[in-house]
Amino acid sequence: MTEPTKILLDESEMPTQWYNIIPDLPSPPPPPLHPGTHEPIGPDDLAPLFPMALIEQEVTGESHVDIPGEVLDVYRLWRPSPLYRAHRLEKLLDTPARIYYKYEGVSPAGSHKPNTSVPQAYYNNAQGVKKLTTETGAGQWGSALAFATAQYGMECEVWQVRASYDQKPYRKTMMEVWGASVHPSPSDLTEAGRAMLARDPDSPGSLGIAISEAVEAAVGDPDTKYALGSVLNHVLLHQTIIGEEALLQLAKVGETPDLLVGCTGGGSNFGGLSFPFLREKMAGRMNPTIRCVEPAACPSLTKGEYRYDFGDTMGMTPLVKMHTLGHDFIPDPIHAGGLRYHGMSPLVSHIYEEGLVEAESIHQNECFDAAIAFAKTEGIVPAPEPTHAIAAAIREAHRAKESGEETVILTALCGHGHFDLKSYEAYLAGELVDYDYPEEKVRAAMENVPVIA
Repeated sequence: MTEPTKILLDESEMPTQWYNIIPDLPSPPPPPLHPGTHEPIGPDDLAPLFPMALIEQEVTGESHVDIPGEVLDVYRLWRPSPLYRAHRLEKLLDTPARIYYKYEGVSPAGSHKPNTSVPQAYYNNAQGVKKLTTETGAGQWGSALAFATAQYGMECEVWQVRASYDQKPYRKTMMEVWGASVHPSPSDLTEAGRAMLARDPDSPGSLGIAISEAVEAAVGDPDTKYALGSVLNHVLLHQTIIGEEALLQLAKVGETPDLLVGCTGGGSNFGGLSFPFLREKMAGRMNPTIRCVEPAACPSLTKGEYRYDFGDTMGMTPLVKMHTLGHDFIPDPIHAGGLRYHGMSPLVSHIYEEGLVEAESIHQNECFDAAIAFAKTEGIVPAPEPTHAIAAAIREAHRAKESGEETVILTALCGHGHFDLKSYEAYLAGELVDYDYPEEKVRAAMENVPVIA
């Protein structure tokens, strides 16, 4: 019997709850702190930015949260997403490993990001919010929020990191098709942007700067809220539908993973795939190694310090305990724009500190080597972000060949690279630069991180 290439779920099998991992952890993550008082924040502190339903999800003690029917209706445009067995890549690598990838590029925006943009727009719209502001790196999140706000007749304003804004002009067009307005960050539209431009008129921007601009714009308008595409608990919660589906799909073919790898920037893709599997591991029902993979130029988990820091450059957000390179850190302009963030999700950081997951960093040329092999065999041109996980999977497939072990590898291909061909052009021309860990830049940025006991 031929082994399947696609493992599919019917719409009737789509999970109807998101999974909250916090109640199952050995200890709770440290609370976020008020930027002024350094005391734990309450719902009123977050109310200027988020609707109450999302604030409640951020702090919920429930293990599962029901997905609203109206959100499920939009999810059905692309969910359940397919799980693929990478037969052709396995053959190229001549490995006994079995490689599976959960493909999220089938969404309207071409990535996993609508899994959270749709519920965020839904809850904001239900509270009467008229407009959402946000930041975006590569443009996947900005595209996803533009799509989601269009579903509910809302306005959307996006600040895109300048380096990615210049590299990927058609992301801007895609957002505008869905009705969003898009600005390069830093911009002259906000105090935060003007301050950064005064410091460095040629700044390539960073997600931290773009967050400052989007937050500033939201706080100044009572009809506007802010939406975040990664990092926070409620965002990772919404993404767990990826892992819940993958569990059901692997069960259909009688497989459990030996290794799960996911790219990590802010943590939403990684958490979305891994948290349901980590639940099963903590319950003793399987025992996969779970590994975060990040860029060598922005290695918050493998090189950053675990301490309280701001989520944005200008210090407007709550302080969260996370692995950080310093909120002033501006990474080199690698093509994986979605992974160019100075900090890691507090929840992923806490799980890493608990020893429940591993982490490694990889340079972008090795990632694009892996992307080309993947595209030539599996046919999908990956976004630069998941190439980190593909590279890690290929490393493991080579180890399996050496040892002869039939390792089962699972990853999430979180998006396609149709808007990232400039990066492939640079790779094919031999012009892609491998940026090393910027130790001096990080040391300088860490000097401005608050010291909190």
